Amino acid sequence: MEKGKIVTLEDRIPKLKQQRRRKANRRLITLLLLFFILIACIIYVQSPLSHVRKIYVKGNEFYSSKALIKQTGLNEQTNIWKIRKKEVSGKLKKLPEIKDAKISVILPNSVIVQVKENQRIAYLAKDSAYYPVLENGKIVKGRKSADVPVNAPVLFDFKEGDVLVLMVDSLKKLPAEVANSISEIHYTPNKTDKYHISLFMNDGFEVSATLRTFSEKMSHYPSIISQLDPNKKGVIDLEVGSFFKAYESEGEKNSEKTEGKR
Repeated sequence: MEKGKIVTLEDRIPKLKQQRRRKANRRLITLLLLFFILIACIIYVQSPLSHVRKIYVKGNEFYSSKALIKQTGLNEQTNIWKIRKKEVSGKLKKLPEIKDAKISVILPNSVIVQVKENQRIAYLAKDSAYYPVLENGKIVKGRKSADVPVNAPVLFDFKEGDVLVLMVDSLKKLPAEVANSISEIHYTPNKTDKYHISLFMNDGFEVSATLRTFSEKMSHYPSIISQLDPNKKGVIDLEVGSFFKAYESEGEKNSEKTEGKR
């Protein structure tokens, strides 16, 4: 070996000691950092710093944010680490108009409540009031209104059950232009058809139908009335096939509408 490249043991010992000291210092610093982080986490979890400070509510239309926060049971005394997401979500879904709810925790102390509401498909007229009917067929009895709804059909003589669920499902399948053209829907069962309904349209026509085929046949309503004289009102029968019977007189029209509302 060349003389200039020879390193004696005496020369290497100080360097080895220095390297070991550096490694020991780095290890000590790492352990101290972990220790202080652990202490900080314990202080954070046990102190008011980990309590809920902000709750953001998203997706709500029918319920106020304040009402939904109250339903969750969360408040400024709630430790963010003790929030049971499924339990809070379950509380929200007990409300009739809440279809689904998702809870997200954002550190250090915020909560996001994302809800999905059941849509209002129609309104039930009862005792001079109007009650929202949801897409799941439930009637929201706690939200009655004395004003006549203008953004959805008004139902008469329906009650919660299979018939109402079928009615709501049928309305959901209709094109928006058809659903918006319906003013009233009366449940008018008879001996041969317990699913019979009578509709009164915004354009002055009356429709006789059965819920068994309602959504399919009613989808063609714009095409049907395009072939009729708009000045000659009457009943469009969609029960079997499709045919039109004009009112014989104004008195007959008023009489049939009165009978339908009974």
